[in-house]
Amino acid sequence: MIYISEEESAALVTHDLAFEAARAALVAAASKQSGVFPAVLGRSREASNTFSIKSGWSDDLTGMKIGSFWSGNLARGLPRHNSTIVLLDQGTGQLGAVIEAGKVNAYRTAAADAVAADLLAREQANVLAIFGAGNQAGFEVIALARIRPIDTVLVVARPSPRRDAFVDQIGETGLEVRAVPAEEAVRAADIVVTATPSREPLFDAAWVKPGTHVVSMGSDAPGKRELPGDLLSRARLFCDLPSQSLQIGEFQHVRSEIGAGVLAVTPIGDVIEERAPGRRLEDEITVFDSSGISLQDLYMADALIRAKLRR
Repeated sequence: MIYISEEESAALVTHDLAFEAARAALVAAASKQSGVFPAVLGRSREASNTFSIKSGWSDDLTGMKIGSFWSGNLARGLPRHNSTIVLLDQGTGQLGAVIEAGKVNAYRTAAADAVAADLLAREQANVLAIFGAGNQAGFEVIALARIRPIDTVLVVARPSPRRDAFVDQIGETGLEVRAVPAEEAVRAADIVVTATPSREPLFDAAWVKPGTHVVSMGSDAPGKRELPGDLLSRARLFCDLPSQSLQIGEFQHVRSEIGAGVLAVTPIGDVIEERAPGRRLEDEITVFDSSGISLQDLYMADALIRAKLRR
């Protein structure tokens, strides 16, 4: 059995590794050679402490990811977000690997969004609006700046020392960054990323200019919502896995319209494999719902194990 600690996985992971693993996982998700099971959502005695179990299989990998959010951990000097990936031996079902992957999970999520943006965002996109200044936001900025010429980052978050620290953190990378109101950010942006726990739309659809690429990655449970419904009727819609997106992702809120064929959702893996087009026109709006699927975690685990063995 292989064990990789949080310290070791954090040292092994890179944006390059995550991008390639996420891309392979999204291709697998859109094929018939994989399966993803419905996410199990739970909590502890304290309702604010929540966890999810995401499981699946591909030709070579079977396993699950347990992701947790413990609200009081900051006061203990611990991260609020944690993840553990478990791989099972394909032949015997016995424990094959256990990987602590708290930091890896942030790379994995941002990498999937970067894979999609590389196919959907305009080549010259250089202004990024990011909603949220939490754990995930910084990883999103760096991952997207690797695949598009981002030079300006507009941060939308409530005033707080945490927001100010995030602005300083991004500024240290050499990007121009400032905190601005939501409308100013969305109207100026070429790419909009929402990384929040919101249950209400974060902005007005009328603010989104033609040619914008929008990423929703905070909607990963029933009731969560970041995007206005009338934006979706104006945009071409993409996701990591339609079945999960319609159940717990952003598109749960237009499930009836998608079921009736009014709106169409394309798995991004079909775009990677050229079974479906990505961006077709400079002025079309694209939306990627990144609900986060188990195959991303399994492929990240496999990539980390291979990186460990190379070392």
